[in-house]
This record gives sequence, C-alpha cells and structure tokens, in this order.
Amino acid sequence: MAELPPPTSPVPALVLAAGGGRRLGGRPKALLPFQGRPLVEHAVEVVREGGCDPVLVVLGAARDQVLATAELAGCTVLANPDWAEGMGGSLRTGLAALPAGCSGVLVSLVDTPGVTPAAVARLLAAHRAGATLAAAGYRGRRGHPVLIGAEHLAEAAETARGDAGARALLTNHQAELRLVECGDIAVPDDLDTPADLARWSAG
Repeated sequence: MAELPPPTSPVPALVLAAGGGRRLGGRPKALLPFQGRPLVEHAVEVVREGGCDPVLVVLGAARDQVLATAELAGCTVLANPDWAEGMGGSLRTGLAALPAGCSGVLVSLVDTPGVTPAAVARLLAAHRAGATLAAAGYRGRRGHPVLIGAEHLAEAAETARGDAGARALLTNHQAELRLVECGDIAVPDDLDTPADLARWSAG
C-alpha cells in the first residue's frame, strides 16, 4: 500500500454515549452529572478542545431525554436503536456517518471523564506524524481514546460486535498500533458503578 500523506484537515471525533448504565441502576451514562453538567457535554468539550472537528455523538438509552437535557449544539447526533446490544453497534453507527474523505476518526467513550484535551491532542499529533492506528497508553497499557485511520475504517465496522468495540481491529493490527503514552496527562478509569460515580463526583 502506498504511503499516505499526513492529514491536513481536522479529524472528526466519535463520542459513544448510548449506554444505559446497567450497573448504575439504569441511569443513562450520557446524563450522569459531572462538574455540574451532563457527562456527555464534558465528553464533547474534551474532544473539541483537543482539536477534533466535527464531533459526532451516538445516543441510545433515553435518547429523547438526553436531547432535551444536554447542550449538544454543533454536534451531529446519531441514534443507535440497538444500543442495548453493546458498544459495537454504536461504533458501526458512527463510522457509517463519517464525512467523506476524512483521514480517520478519534473514538472516545462518554464514561471516561479522566480523558483530557491534551490526551486527544497527542493522538492527533501521532496521526499527523503518520500513525494510521493509535491508542492512548497508560503506563504501557492500551486505553482510550483510540484513533482509527481511514484505511482501517471498513474493517473497524466489520469487526465491531457486542461490547468489544474496536478491540478486534486493534488486536488484528497490533504491529501497526502506536501506543501514545498519556498517563501523565489523563486518567483511564471508566465510570461504571455507583462507587465510580461517587469517586468522580468527589473529585
């Protein structure tokens, strides 16, 4: 495959925010309170400040309530009617809506509030330097966000199943994956349980 030139246009972000928060008593993750606002607003702000444009948000659980509550102006909001089947469906929904000709996409999860704009910027810098597949690393362990280059988008959609998301793609192309250390500027922890929510709420 011929080497592609470095991307010169902004890279879109895909924020996966469809989860129903089963372990949180059925509270939709997009609407969890974080720093005085819905968590999905924070997730959108992080990818925007990190340099992504446009921002696509995939909703599922309590979609109408999220739209009525959260400020998502300027975002492309997508609906995943099969959100209960897992993250894979949301990833496929988002990938199918990417703007034509984009050099790749940054995939972020709504329930990782410790991800920072600086971490997003590092992944975008790795992409501009030639990485076609990159993930934030935390002390050498792969985490989120993930950057998927254009040449991998079709496979990402084909292999996204259940709650695995892009895991199969990253495993299949381990040799190409660039791990971008972000442990000094971000926290990888998911927000999955009431204890997690209490800890994040307490700062």
